[in-house]
Amino acid sequence: MGSFGVSKRRALLAAIAAASSCAAARTSRAQASGWPDRPLRFIIGAAAGGVSDIFLRMMEGRLRERLGQPLVIEPRPGGGGMVGAEATARAAPDGYTFFVNHIASHGIGPALHKRAGFDPLRDLPGVARLAILPNVLIVKGDGPVRDFAGFVAAIRADPTRATFASAGSGTSSHLSGVLLGQRLGVEVTHVPYRGTAPSMAAVMNGEVLFAIDNAPASRQQVLAGALRALGVSTAKRAETMPEIPTLMEQGVADFDVSSWYGIAAPAGVARPIVERLSAELVAALDDPAIAARLRDYGAEPAPLGTEAYAAFMAAEAAKWAPVVRAAGLGVD
Repeated sequence: MGSFGVSKRRALLAAIAAASSCAAARTSRAQASGWPDRPLRFIIGAAAGGVSDIFLRMMEGRLRERLGQPLVIEPRPGGGGMVGAEATARAAPDGYTFFVNHIASHGIGPALHKRAGFDPLRDLPGVARLAILPNVLIVKGDGPVRDFAGFVAAIRADPTRATFASAGSGTSSHLSGVLLGQRLGVEVTHVPYRGTAPSMAAVMNGEVLFAIDNAPASRQQVLAGALRALGVSTAKRAETMPEIPTLMEQGVADFDVSSWYGIAAPAGVARPIVERLSAELVAALDDPAIAARLRDYGAEPAPLGTEAYAAFMAAEAAKWAPVVRAAGLGVD
């Protein structure tokens, strides 16, 4: 009799769980069926006019047409993108707030930033990847360093010269400089600035020796001669500047770094909403006009759907964690 009672209770609990699951699925489908019925807010972790802002505006027209709602872009700069990332993660998971995420927030950020109760990979999962960009090593255009061999000789002869600028702590320009120092066996000194423009100005003015930042950002200054490009950070040469050799070609072992950008959403957003937005983003990148604009900017369309993007970001976080640890870096 007791055994029969236990069986009945288990069956009842199983039925309740199944009913709850069905109810949740119905709620999720109901949320998505009328979505979106108001503007979509996209938080960016940098000032207006940066890469995140530019990429969104390239796709804004198509997304507005396909989704029937405008995009509202809200800058929340600070902390290498982590201020905006955390604000998005804490927003209501109703499918109306998203974040333009990137290597700083979800590749480097999980190891570098120790924010209580916030894990980007868990609390702000990816929707889709958009694009990748190479970084480029730059020095002063009219300075004494003329090529990469000269650069290496200079910093090994006098390590006090091995100062580099970044767009801020925790950005790919920061960790790229750290990684280069590790690979060359030279202690480099990081000088953070508030964005790419001032960090490039610091190189041009001779305040620091070098920077490694998104290639499109410095391209015009390189062409004008104000900056000199010594090498690109990716394993293969950049299609937009094939004349510049990679750092690996020039003897830097295991140096394959690219900046990447995508869209993330607060954990708990209804799955059908995530899947719909992911499909629209991937389709937008297949649009020849949008792809051409990205390439003209110096980026490469690199669409990944939700599951593939999650695996990619986990691999990036695993790749950067030992670099952060070896450098003794950490930001609270």
